[in-house]
Amino acid sequence: MPAPKNIPPMAMALPRSGAGVSEPALAPPPAGAPPAQLVEHFFRHETGRLHGALIRLLGVHHLSLAEDIAQEALMKALHTWSMGGVPANPSAWITRVAMNLAKDALRHQRMSGAKTNAIVTFLDQTRSASADTSATAGDAPEIRDDALRLLFVCCHPSIASDAQVILALKVLCGFSTSEIARAFLATDAAIEKQLTRTKQRIADAGIGFEIPIGTELAARLDGVLATLYLLFNEGYKASAGDRLLREDLCEEAIRLMQLLVAHPAGDMPRAHALLALMLLTAARFPSRLDEHGDLLRLDDQDRSKWDQQLIGRGLFELVAAAQGTEISEYHLQAGIAAIHCTAPDYASTDWARILSHYDELLNMKPSPIVALNRAVAVAHLRGPRAGLDAIAEIPQRDRLEKLYLLHAVEGELHWRLKDYRAAATSFRRALQLADVGPEQQYLARMVERASEAPGVN
Repeated sequence: MPAPKNIPPMAMALPRSGAGVSEPALAPPPAGAPPAQLVEHFFRHETGRLHGALIRLLGVHHLSLAEDIAQEALMKALHTWSMGGVPANPSAWITRVAMNLAKDALRHQRMSGAKTNAIVTFLDQTRSASADTSATAGDAPEIRDDALRLLFVCCHPSIASDAQVILALKVLCGFSTSEIARAFLATDAAIEKQLTRTKQRIADAGIGFEIPIGTELAARLDGVLATLYLLFNEGYKASAGDRLLREDLCEEAIRLMQLLVAHPAGDMPRAHALLALMLLTAARFPSRLDEHGDLLRLDDQDRSKWDQQLIGRGLFELVAAAQGTEISEYHLQAGIAAIHCTAPDYASTDWARILSHYDELLNMKPSPIVALNRAVAVAHLRGPRAGLDAIAEIPQRDRLEKLYLLHAVEGELHWRLKDYRAAATSFRRALQLADVGPEQQYLARMVERASEAPGVN
């Protein structure tokens, strides 16, 4: 299945704007955060495991019920934690409440006694930590993690490709309808309608919560990769809010990718390439914002802060991805990320190779977003006027009009040409469309700077 065509490649260099394989440690909750923020924090980290555990017990045909139960458990957490404080193990607390709610729902709906007994047994055996993801030496190859199991269920071949990603983002990753709509350049109503249709299709098809084997499992891999790609992208550049980075989403995407490549079905070159892309991109996180939380351009970033261990792991995965003859979009994007990570300084960046990668990527996966990224590389190599010309030639350019990034790029290129009036206009439009605090602050500074330039007023 194609990756979401409207998501910007994570390795892109915004033009003047912007160890061994092991599970990353779960990010701690914000110190001193209010209960509402803590509930959101743990929901973002645990929603896949929670929905997976519920669906394993209730059945996939009760997908909406599992979502409702999880939401009710979070509301109970918000109320209880506000009154009595946060428990020592918030994740286990939410899970246990959700399982009790599921037991009540089963009894209320007069489902089979076997199901109710299964939940009671589960409650007795539930560990306080997250689900076991290990496999003993005698086990048949099987994905033991509920979140990853649910991801493969969402990517059942009877579900349309776009619907697979949308469903997984909703039930596995805890995305809101609005977040998904922004990612797909769609309306909230359209996403809600598609989710409803998809859930009905699952119920009608009788899709079970089982792990297929062999070629049937491998056939779902592309949908799984597309979903994890989009999950990481939302963490890399949040679609709304006060924070540009949401490291928790990136960590969960990396964790799931590590589980995936460790499984025979996921030990594929394109999966290793996507993991390489995530690791190489995450390595640059420490330098994307300054000490005040303001966005730093690539040429302003302190490369000494880049995580060399993550870069090494990313390059290792890129070597693993090179096995065989397969070349995927993830290979090309990981290659771009590797070029940035291995350049000793900004001036040494090999923009010719980056442009070559984007040319190949555009040929493989044509989209306005990829073409915009390519225009950035063109501007670095051939100058701002060539970059603007490349933007003007983008097919379906009108699809980018509501994307702040288009106008931010155009504003920077106009600024380089000393066309300050056009730069100010573009930056103002970008500011109107930006939804994330650091981006808004950066664009506001650029609007002020361009507006005060000679000849503007």
